Amino acid sequence: MQCYQAMTTNTLTAVTDGRFQDATWTTNLLHRFANYYFAAMSAYDHDHIHTPAVWKLAFDAARQKQTNVLQNLFLGVNAHINYDLALTLYDVLHEEWPTLSAEQRTNRYQDFCLINDIIAETIDQVQDEVVERESPALALLDWLGGGMDEFIIVEMIRGWREEVWRKGVEMVEMADADGRASIRLTVEQNCLRRGQHILLT
Repeated sequence: MQCYQAMTTNTLTAVTDGRFQDATWTTNLLHRFANYYFAAMSAYDHDHIHTPAVWKLAFDAARQKQTNVLQNLFLGVNAHINYDLALTLYDVLHEEWPTLSAEQRTNRYQDFCLINDIIAETIDQVQDEVVERESPALALLDWLGGGMDEFIIVEMIRGWREEVWRKGVEMVEMADADGRASIRLTVEQNCLRRGQHILLT
């Protein structure tokens, strides 16, 4: 939760500072993205049956306390980026996409990618305020890594988000409902595989 708050706060600050080409669209993206996260938490608290499988994996792991702080962090990031964000992109793009010019579509993508830079700017803050406070031993690893750990994490998330953009646009451009459902299932399955891998590391 603290990780999510830090990322969201810094992104909203960037919106206010005028760093995005379309502040309204970016704000809408952020709010819709947040709704998926809070809906998953609410579903898990009240009825596990309706919790998305990728979030149930993350929440179960945190509740059972058999994972470390980094595993819990990455399980949440995996679910929120690789699953929620793909659905969010469909939500905010599917109605307007046919009417957007090539330049406008590029602007959407550039605003989406700018969030990668904000994530990179926030990684140290998350590590200092969340990870190392929960697991002080990781501070030593951070010091020994000399910044390489942050670089690896940022590049991993950048790669995830690039894949999510492609899948989101695939869903938007898929006219057939069954085709969209198939893409969504692929997104979910890939996300679950990543989550299982995180649990094994």
